[in-house]
Amino acid sequence: MGRKAVRLILLSAFILIPFLAMGQSAGANAAPASQAQIEALRQAVENAQMSGDNAWMLVSAALVLLMTAPGLALFYGGLVRRKNILGTMMQSFAMMGLVTILWALIGYSLAFGHGNAFIGGFEHVFLRGVSLAPDPDYAKTIPEQTYMIYQLMFAIITPALITGAFAERMKFGSMALFLSLWSLIIYTPMAHMVWGVGGLLNASGGHIPSLDFAGGTVVHVTSGVSALVTALYLGKRMGYPKMAMPPHSMVLSFIGACLLWVGWFGFNAGSALSAGPLATSAFINTHFAAAAAALGWTIAEWIHNGKATALGAISGAVAGLVAITPASGFVQPMSALLIGFVAGLFCFFMVFQVKAKFGYDDSLDAFGVHGAGGTLGAILTGIFAVSMINPAFGADAAGKALPTGGLDGHWSQVLNQLAGVGIAWGMSAVGTLVLLFVVDKAIGLRVSPEDEGEGLDLSQHGEEGYDFNS
Repeated sequence: MGRKAVRLILLSAFILIPFLAMGQSAGANAAPASQAQIEALRQAVENAQMSGDNAWMLVSAALVLLMTAPGLALFYGGLVRRKNILGTMMQSFAMMGLVTILWALIGYSLAFGHGNAFIGGFEHVFLRGVSLAPDPDYAKTIPEQTYMIYQLMFAIITPALITGAFAERMKFGSMALFLSLWSLIIYTPMAHMVWGVGGLLNASGGHIPSLDFAGGTVVHVTSGVSALVTALYLGKRMGYPKMAMPPHSMVLSFIGACLLWVGWFGFNAGSALSAGPLATSAFINTHFAAAAAALGWTIAEWIHNGKATALGAISGAVAGLVAITPASGFVQPMSALLIGFVAGLFCFFMVFQVKAKFGYDDSLDAFGVHGAGGTLGAILTGIFAVSMINPAFGADAAGKALPTGGLDGHWSQVLNQLAGVGIAWGMSAVGTLVLLFVVDKAIGLRVSPEDEGEGLDLSQHGEEGYDFNS
């Protein structure tokens, strides 16, 4: 070994030995972590989880609002005749304003306050007690105000869906009054029964535990059934069905449907109320069902009419999104594909066969897609829900998850689902009929024949969606 090599070794040892000694001394003198340090670490982890979950839930709330406007406004707006586009879009926009105010004043309290099995109480009137701290009854890792605003977006879009049934023939003021009352008298009790603490249909301790992850019964069955009742009460549009009434802009409807598809990720995956694996499951199931339903409807239409239309494809996608809503947080991906495909076929049948046979004028097929699709999805949830995705009913004494749905061997859950659907149907049908009668007698519901001929844009709002003279 040369002198240079020896010098290099000695120099390295001279430099490293003090640092090694310091490391040994620090290791020898290090004290175990104090309780305060452990608590600080635990708090830091909780804060990180809350920040992540809260960020996801605020994004989800924005996505659900996106579904109403521009999503639903464009989807419905493109499907009506040109003279009614602004009137139709204004109906969705009005719900964003009116329901928000009602929700802040009393709606949230009636839906999620502590009450009885059917309706919440008045503890949160004017949002009293709704703070920036979590409410462990609903979501442990997000502020209660975040939960409140997220649920508001559901309350907004639900009555807006009904407008598709009476498009082109209801007064704007009557629509505003009717749907405002509907949101308080029908939506809030249904939301409480399914999602509220102590609710009759709540999966966690309700008398009839019904599975509804993101609003199959609360949103789609209630709005769809109410849509049918409203269409029957108002009667047909002038000229229907002899006069052709095709969509005036499939481009607008196509954009709206795509926005609905994207927004639905917030609707379903957001209902996990955290940014965890359950949100991933709901996200995937949502996408798979929409794709399968679009395929199912397209195949059925192709066989029926010899062509695959854009309207059919987007209608099928929405039908799949509706049907998977109650099941999105309970089923596996292959089940989601099956649910979506069946929904596409079933909703096509309801729109093209049942509607034609009975002759009712559900203008934009709110019942055929939401009422029928929501009912189907709620029932299929009872069949395909599995505990490996969501142990909704807890575990036994040995810690094993209790069966959730039929595939787990819990076939009686299908009966619970049927009961939940039956309650939603009955409450929506009777309640809507009463509200329509009251509003009709008070201020009238339907526009005059002259106003209907002129169109809602000019007769109700004094403006037009398209000015071809400028």
